[in-house]
Amino acid sequence: MSPKYPHITVKLTANDSNAFIILGICQRAARKAGLSNEELTAFRQEATAGDYNHLLATVMRWFDCE
Repeated sequence: MSPKYPHITVKLTANDSNAFIILGICQRAARKAGLSNEELTAFRQEATAGDYNHLLATVMRWFDCE
């Protein structure tokens, strides 16, 4: 299954695995790619609706991850 936004790549390797840092990396990449405020809000709400594993699964559903 391909991500919702395959043209947005987030680099998760070699970064601190802190959930807030991961969320920030993704939001910056999405903003830079021109996602609307509504889409950014939808991503943030979905990503923060569960635990750390839910966050990672959401990131992988939305973006291309390295």
